[in-house]
Amino acid sequence: MELHQRIVSAPVDFGAVRTEFGLASDYPSEAVSEARDAVDAFAGARADRREIPLVTIDPPGSMDLDQALCLERTRNGGFLLHYAIADVAAVVAPGGPLARESLARGQTFYFPDGTVPLHPRVLSEDRASLLPEVDRPAALWTIECDAHAEAVRYSVARALVRSRARLDYQSVQADADAGRLHPSIAALPDFGRLRIEAGIRRGAITLRLPAQTVIRDGEQTGIDHWQLAVEPRTAADDWNEQVSLLTGMCAARIMLDANNPNGSGHVGVLRTMPAPAASAIESMRRTAAVVGVPWSRDESAGRMLATLDCNTPAGLVLMSEATGLLRGASYTILNGQAPETLRHSAIGAPYAHVTAPLRRLADRYVTEICLARCARTEVPHWVRDDLTAVADTMRRSDALAGKVERACVELTEATVLSPRLGTDFAAVVLRATNGTRPAEIFIADPPVLAKCTGALPEGGTVQVRLAEADPATRTVMFSYPAGPACSMPYSKP
Repeated sequence: MELHQRIVSAPVDFGAVRTEFGLASDYPSEAVSEARDAVDAFAGARADRREIPLVTIDPPGSMDLDQALCLERTRNGGFLLHYAIADVAAVVAPGGPLARESLARGQTFYFPDGTVPLHPRVLSEDRASLLPEVDRPAALWTIECDAHAEAVRYSVARALVRSRARLDYQSVQADADAGRLHPSIAALPDFGRLRIEAGIRRGAITLRLPAQTVIRDGEQTGIDHWQLAVEPRTAADDWNEQVSLLTGMCAARIMLDANNPNGSGHVGVLRTMPAPAASAIESMRRTAAVVGVPWSRDESAGRMLATLDCNTPAGLVLMSEATGLLRGASYTILNGQAPETLRHSAIGAPYAHVTAPLRRLADRYVTEICLARCARTEVPHWVRDDLTAVADTMRRSDALAGKVERACVELTEATVLSPRLGTDFAAVVLRATNGTRPAEIFIADPPVLAKCTGALPEGGTVQVRLAEADPATRTVMFSYPAGPACSMPYSKP
């Protein structure tokens, strides 16, 4: 089935979701005052690196710009990466109202109609953001890579930087296709492709399922209307992601380095994920056989998935099945664990969140640990004292962010589809029923991931009928064969 979409929109109130999950958008006044009056605590101790022609790459309209990069080719055919990360710890006083509030929030929560930010907007979208043509404090990573884009030397230090341009993924992709990339990222396509291949060799697993999103469809009768869409993902997204992943891997190596100063022991927090269960791999192999995708025993799941065309039913089915390989992600505080428990299986290496401190709490703490290690100084006491609370907050806020994102999509699905009860749709069967839960299907027009009753053939393209679409409960259910819904016990995950 060819993936396409027809515009179908409806008025949707996302305020109800914010209320349900207790996400108030207002920041305490004392924290806002601190953010407004914030000054760089390390202003006199920074290297002046404003000569580096850094650029940012973010979605259009973004103002909370955490990262700026400049990627150069070296004489030996390798790469030199300069990666500036907003220095949030320099403008957030330890133990102050801003630090306390961000420790409670954990991360920025994204809604189709706006955000509930980790930090006050005056800080995250202005004072600390790496906006173009303004001087900003940053933690500047310098990563030297060989001709295979593998890191050979890396460090981070405080610096004063100045971004030259604010780019977005679509324009970067268009420039790459036209051969006119900004000089600061001219090497990014080659670098990205090499890093992606390196990830496959490590056993990394990358999912490329259609990413549902909710977008504004203008204003009708004075009310915003919203529609479902498949979020476009360009090769430029993937290349830029590899820069962040590499930096997170380098941060993990720094924290795991046994040769840290003063005999103070390992200090750090990693983003971890256990290896896929053998049963999940075998289940996926059976599914591959059912949908006719060859998969040799000596080929990793990551390499097989990298070859799939996700615009085909078989590709969609296997990508959906692969979500079962990526379970158990968490935050692990370093405390003498066995090395195999410290890896992130989807990345194929130890990894730490370190590149988005304006939007994610853990990154500020990991950055401070890496800065101290590279400067061969003690990790600040406030970092050590907060690590357990940081890990707990990140686990809680990650789970909440996933629920919020799904609730917004489900509410839009139910609202957009509610006038079309009884309508038939073409669908790809992602998972057949297991006898206790309905099957899972993907409909391209409008793009919907949903449950469906009936005995559907896995990987098949079928006609299903919309049996239920209730905005009040955010429930959508289809039936197969097209007709009245079958009776089946069902509890929403």
